[in-house]
Amino acid sequence: MGLFSKLISKFTGNAQIADSDWTELEKSLLESDLGRELTSEIIGEAKKIKDQPEMALISILDSHLSTKPRDTKSGVILIVGVNGTGKTTSAAKLANALPGKNLLAAADTFRAAAVDQLKTWGANLNIEVVAGPPNGDPASVAFEALKKYGSGFDNLIIDTAGRLHNKSDLMAELGKVKRVIEKSAQVSEVFLVIDATTGQNGLAQAEVFTEAVDVTGIILTKTDGSAKGGIALAIEKRFDIPIKWVGNGEKVNNFAPFVNTTYINSLIS
Repeated sequence: MGLFSKLISKFTGNAQIADSDWTELEKSLLESDLGRELTSEIIGEAKKIKDQPEMALISILDSHLSTKPRDTKSGVILIVGVNGTGKTTSAAKLANALPGKNLLAAADTFRAAAVDQLKTWGANLNIEVVAGPPNGDPASVAFEALKKYGSGFDNLIIDTAGRLHNKSDLMAELGKVKRVIEKSAQVSEVFLVIDATTGQNGLAQAEVFTEAVDVTGIILTKTDGSAKGGIALAIEKRFDIPIKWVGNGEKVNNFAPFVNTTYINSLIS
């Protein structure tokens, strides 16, 4: 049942909406990771609804989403994020989902398992993977991948090492990797992978990664394990960064473009 379904039923049935109903909605929105500021805004707007409650709520929620394009620009795509968000898996799924001939680069050289994981995905999906030696220079892997990319590939998806967003030295190094890439090619997208169950910590990640590498879009993962989902609205409202892809399972096909109407309907119905 959506967060607003009870409220809509009371509007539709011309029932009295008590203060306790608004308090209950506020609690639900906060538990859904919308954050206190956005929750207050939405409740304030909802209290002004006079008629057609479902359409009015759809309009209210849609107004808080980013209006930036949600399509993925082809070219060199950098995948960034903290450890444990499903970053490497998302890189492989994105390479499979995008049209054309795509190339993967395993620039997470600090974690051997990540390189092996990407190679396994590549073998299963018949997508070539460029990798370097363990503990090698991630910028060197990216550079070699760029040379390969120029031989007829449509997209190059570069998986970078998972980084703690509160470690300034690691974030500075990520910025350096991006600058090295940009000496040879334009980076068309920087996708930040965020775990949907991470809560308000996702806002902190979006802020720091955007400062370091100018994030252009979000990949929201593990949506199948979260009954919350409000973090998507919170991120878009605060940073105007569009969520472009959603992962909702382990299988390669459990990955799809983010559709704002589908997302809003899940909140209200």
